[in-house]
Amino acid sequence: MDAAEKGQRYARIFRKAGTLLGKGEIDRAIEALREGEKLADELGDRGMARRFADEIARVAKPENPAQ
Repeated sequence: MDAAEKGQRYARIFRKAGTLLGKGEIDRAIEALREGEKLADELGDRGMARRFADEIARVAKPENPAQ
């Protein structure tokens, strides 16, 4: 798989997750991001896998943490 194709697949996953987040479907968005992380791992793209993991952590964080 060439770099352009990988980029297109990653972009599609991020768009899907963004759409789901916009609809308030947090669990489904996290699931999509995990699929992206798995794909990046399978393709040996550690940097992109780390980006997906960072985004999962950001999305999973509660908006109003108890203080």
